[in-house]
Amino acid sequence: MIILDHPYVSEFLKNTAAELQIPVLKNHMAAGLNTEIRLNLLEEAEFIEYIKEKGECTLYSNSENSIGWISENLGFTGLPEKIELFKNKVKFRELLERLYPELYFKGIKFEDLDELRVEEIQKPFIIKPAVGFFSLGVHKVSTDAEWDSVLKRIKAEVEEIRELYPAQVLDVKNFIIEGNIEGEEFAVDAYFNSKGKPVVLNIFKHIFSSENDVGDRVYFTSKTVMETYREAVEDLLKEIGKLVGLRNFPLHLELRIGEDRRVQPIELNPMRFAGWCATDIAHFAYGINTYRYFLEQLEPEWDKILAGLEGKNFCLVILDRPAEIDPKTVRAFDYEKLLLDFEKPLELRKVNHEKFGFFGYMFTETRDSGWQEIERILKSDLREYITFKEIAQTVLVLKD
Repeated sequence: MIILDHPYVSEFLKNTAAELQIPVLKNHMAAGLNTEIRLNLLEEAEFIEYIKEKGECTLYSNSENSIGWISENLGFTGLPEKIELFKNKVKFRELLERLYPELYFKGIKFEDLDELRVEEIQKPFIIKPAVGFFSLGVHKVSTDAEWDSVLKRIKAEVEEIRELYPAQVLDVKNFIIEGNIEGEEFAVDAYFNSKGKPVVLNIFKHIFSSENDVGDRVYFTSKTVMETYREAVEDLLKEIGKLVGLRNFPLHLELRIGEDRRVQPIELNPMRFAGWCATDIAHFAYGINTYRYFLEQLEPEWDKILAGLEGKNFCLVILDRPAEIDPKTVRAFDYEKLLLDFEKPLELRKVNHEKFGFFGYMFTETRDSGWQEIERILKSDLREYITFKEIAQTVLVLKD
């Protein structure tokens, strides 16, 4: 079963739901989608009754915007409690405290940030919304001297982003401060099947332009990434599954792996894979339809899938608008110029930057030998693709 919701449903997801004839909740988003094959839409009452009749079933949502509806209508499934446990980062840290007792964390209200005694907190630390999405409102603080400027940026961002998503997705009233987790960062699309076994569908490596970069510009997956880290990721998911008892549960996990191979989770996003349907990269990279694999309880045959993919990287490039650029000054973004700067772009998805704060994202296939195109876009502020509006200047002539 599927709940399709704002802000975005990809053509790939829409067509998958139509082809499989999976029951889809008839909400405003789903009712407005056009497909060659008609979606199997169920009214709210039908959808709820269907789940009651099926008992435990596979339910996927592309967007955390649906969390409110699930909480209001599917309490009998036990899903709202599990969602809250993972979506609230403070509760998630409390859950994992027995596995990672050494990791410092502290919940704090936005209104109390001015009174924070930053000198008493071990650095570096990360501060971010307790309920968040993408890297919105996320900052790293390495010294006491940085705090004033970070606090100013947080306040400015809160004013800009508080209206972007519902509170269940992004709540800027409460923040979490946590110790910086060292190591390379990864994101994982996976699910727990009907027997509670974790099934990994994709692993992205998240790369940064600098030590203090906490943005989401580039993720990539490859044969090397999958073979190197899949077993460690599965072991972590087994531990999380034991703590909560997860079955028929899709998720998007962010984690870090240190030089000592210790795996530490950053956050776990419930009921979905990579946001804004970015999980579709698994189709381009590995021929894996992550939605179908979850809904039909399929497991990848990784040895066969990865054969012949040596030297290839499949990248997700997020075209985030720099915070210092006023969206009102932007006339246009040159997507065609962007595409020409990559050897093998696979798909470009455009987004209304004034509404959502970024210009879109792109999938690419990049060979090891062509990695310089990724290094370049990683460090770019994207101004080479932005046309700015001409701002008329008024000249005052003072007369005697």
